[in-house]
Amino acid sequence: MDFKEKIRVILDFPEQGIRFKDITTLLKDGEGFHQAIDALADPFRDQGIDVVVGPEARGFIVGVPVAYTLRAGFVPVRKPGKLPAETIAYEYSLEYGKNTLEIHKDAILPGQKVLIVDDLLATGGTIEATIAMVEALGGVIVGLAFLIELSYLDGRKKLPNYNIMSLMKY
Repeated sequence: MDFKEKIRVILDFPEQGIRFKDITTLLKDGEGFHQAIDALADPFRDQGIDVVVGPEARGFIVGVPVAYTLRAGFVPVRKPGKLPAETIAYEYSLEYGKNTLEIHKDAILPGQKVLIVDDLLATGGTIEATIAMVEALGGVIVGLAFLIELSYLDGRKKLPNYNIMSLMKY
């Protein structure tokens, strides 16, 4: 299946000059969504994944069905103040400011095999933050899986030591 055919491109969203890749058109297509989730999970089926980690919010949408497919647990990475138990946090830079993400301190046990899943790899900041927290908890990152990679933003270059799988590249 050509998954790019299932992605709607919105011009000038959220600001002038941006070509936003809208995954909602893939998500509403039952067969397309099913095939996309299987394609994200397939390279990791025999890797013994214990936990899939997904950053807020679209990482939840993609990560949960991948975790289900792999018979793994799912761990959310959230914005500050959204998780109820004790957390660790990681602050990272954005193009125009800073952002912070959190994960529960007991979400990952040392040595657990982790797959990080998100909808999009752009500049890599969100994934770098997620990796830092997973590794701080002792998780072993088996791979990073994305529906879409914006190759022209070079996010992959920030992640040279990781197995990266992208379903679509722009």
